[in-house]
Amino acid sequence: MSATDFHHPFATLILGLSAALAAGSSALAQTMPIVTEADIERARRETPTVTEQDIELARQKFALPDDAGQRSTPLTSPNLETLPQPATQIPVDLEALARGYAGQSDAMTQAQGLTAGPGLFIFVSLTMPRATLQRLVDQAARAKATIVIRGFANGLLRDTVAQVQGLIGKRQVAIQIDPLAFDRFAITKVPSFVLVRDGTRPVACASGSCAPADSFLRSTGDVSLDYALEHMQRSAPAFSPAVELFLKRIKG
Repeated sequence: MSATDFHHPFATLILGLSAALAAGSSALAQTMPIVTEADIERARRETPTVTEQDIELARQKFALPDDAGQRSTPLTSPNLETLPQPATQIPVDLEALARGYAGQSDAMTQAQGLTAGPGLFIFVSLTMPRATLQRLVDQAARAKATIVIRGFANGLLRDTVAQVQGLIGKRQVAIQIDPLAFDRFAITKVPSFVLVRDGTRPVACASGSCAPADSFLRSTGDVSLDYALEHMQRSAPAFSPAVELFLKRIKG
């Protein structure tokens, strides 16, 4: 018996496995698809593109009830007249507060010039001690001076009105909000007192328009209004007529 005629069982098994693997590899090679660049490009074209408009339409279609309610409610400006206000017999004019100088008969006009008579302004902050504010408001009411504040308390008109009404009480006093006035008269500290000469007309400045430097006096310090006026009178006798007018009003 020759070597080629001898068939060992293990040799037969190995040969069978080799044949099976070869056949399986051939079949796998025949069934596995080949992905070409053309296939990738075609898939890219057939894939839908999601745009911002599609997202917005889907959001509107599947929006929560709260979102839908918010979209259906039109935006409106707040009604200042409906804001809660403390009870007072002399309500503060909200519109006059917002307009600043334009709402005051004895203050500078919108052009920041005086229409008639001298002007007296007291620059304060609502963060000052309440006792100091009460004293200045009382004297401003008697002198017919104007209280000027830079802006809103806590950044809110409602809080400002509440504090102003609490300070005014039953007194008749002009209070205005005018941040530019602090720049016009170079106010850096409060309280400050500004006396503007009769007949003053505005001049151009960084704030738009200002009173000429020789047409007003400024005094700063935690003092009463009459003390500030008397100091102005001593330092600038030419302003005595205007000072006397306001001092007489304060003293009654």
